Amino acid sequence: MTSYIKIKNHINGQWLDETNGQYEPLKNPSTGAVIGEVPLSSVETSRAAVAAAAEAFPAWSATPLPKRMDYIFKMYTAMAENKEMLAESIAIDQAKHIAEARGEVGRVMEILQMACSIPSLIQGETVQGIANNISGRLIKAPLGVFCGVAPFNFPALVFGWFIPFAIGTGNTFVYKPSTESPLFMQKMMQLMQDIGLPDGVVNIVHGDRETVEAWYDDENVAGVCLVGSTPTAKAIAEGCGRHGKKTMLLGGAKNFAAVMEDAPMDLTIENILMSGYGSAGQRCLAVSNIAVVSEIYDEFVERLLEASRNISVGNAMDPDVFMGPVISSKAKERIENYIEIGQSEGATLALDGRNPDVADTDKDGYYVGPTVFTDVTPCMQIAREEIFGPVLSVMKVGCINGALRAIKNHEMGNGAVIFTQNAFYTEKFINEADVGMVGVNVGICAPHPYLPFGGIKGSLVGNNKVQGKDAIDFFTQNKVATVRVVDPKAGEAAPATGNSDVRSCVAS
Repeated sequence: MTSYIKIKNHINGQWLDETNGQYEPLKNPSTGAVIGEVPLSSVETSRAAVAAAAEAFPAWSATPLPKRMDYIFKMYTAMAENKEMLAESIAIDQAKHIAEARGEVGRVMEILQMACSIPSLIQGETVQGIANNISGRLIKAPLGVFCGVAPFNFPALVFGWFIPFAIGTGNTFVYKPSTESPLFMQKMMQLMQDIGLPDGVVNIVHGDRETVEAWYDDENVAGVCLVGSTPTAKAIAEGCGRHGKKTMLLGGAKNFAAVMEDAPMDLTIENILMSGYGSAGQRCLAVSNIAVVSEIYDEFVERLLEASRNISVGNAMDPDVFMGPVISSKAKERIENYIEIGQSEGATLALDGRNPDVADTDKDGYYVGPTVFTDVTPCMQIAREEIFGPVLSVMKVGCINGALRAIKNHEMGNGAVIFTQNAFYTEKFINEADVGMVGVNVGICAPHPYLPFGGIKGSLVGNNKVQGKDAIDFFTQNKVATVRVVDPKAGEAAPATGNSDVRSCVAS
């Protein structure tokens, strides 16, 4: 039994109650029970967090790079020593199944390992001999305070995408977790405090839209990053753009799977189940639209329905179930509304996930079971809009070109996967699928932390993606120095008017 949880802000090394704002209840989606409260912080609190980060920036940016890497490595060690506690924090308020929560924490540890390579990735460039005794030097310098907004579905992963890279490159950070899943960051912030991270380097402020909008005109904020919906990403881009701030904004998704006639069927079904129903379909890379060639369409649907009916649904802390609840009663209502829309559009509801069987103790939880629509066409609303739940839409296509055409015509471009053993199909799909991330015979095409993560089209507002070199580029600025060396024993230099090297150097 979890004791009552009072979520707090963390500003300049101090855990603080919200005195100017309001609180809202924090619920366990598995049971529907209120387990705590989370603040909706005031604009004043948001600005105070930024001020603390700005005050910490000069000393932190001057901290030697190896010392900053020590803290990143200590974060990794702290997570390794507290992996189960961190996973349970995700399973409690986000209700991600405990096995998947452990996997999320493990992926963040891999990201931290990658972030320890920042000294190599942050190296600049030098060009010798621009002119007589003159060289050019480019360094990647920190900018100041960055702010980040996290969604409810990956409270640990988004921390890993933002904070290690931001502070590793010398910036300070203000982080706003989702009010629906704030517990992980409470635990992680305490671990960062325990390892001795200096006060103000990382700050946490909880709240709603006003908390974020306070950053737009704050002169101490260098940039804002987000993982969330496309409308929210566009709103932040507009607000930051008016004040010249950098943004790294990952938006919504509607991911495709293409199933070819030679698909390894057992592997295909297994991966689609994990992708579509894992995290109750609440992941940005969850397969949602499945384009199946006509030769195997009937067989695939039969196999998918049989496997989907055997998916167990229940409490996220129960190791014997496959899928936990969705995040809230509002999310459950939205998903069930899409099921009604699909029926009204003429799609066949082959498996209805509404009102799944769960334990009596969990009857008040927010459960939607595996749901499968067949006879779906790309123009249908259920095929075009992000449902963010365990709903699969199966559509019949004539060949690989039909699948690629459906992907290209969709306004989102996050991820797409293909199941095939044909090398021609594989290369064609990699080259032509109009998305930012491609998978072959995998259900979740999440790149390794050394590579950038993010989509294209409506799934990415701006240019920068998270992880890898993209993250280094976002959290730094290119600073160029032109350096002339003068021999102190050579006497005074000739007048500028007689020095062609000087004239050519400053001509631009």
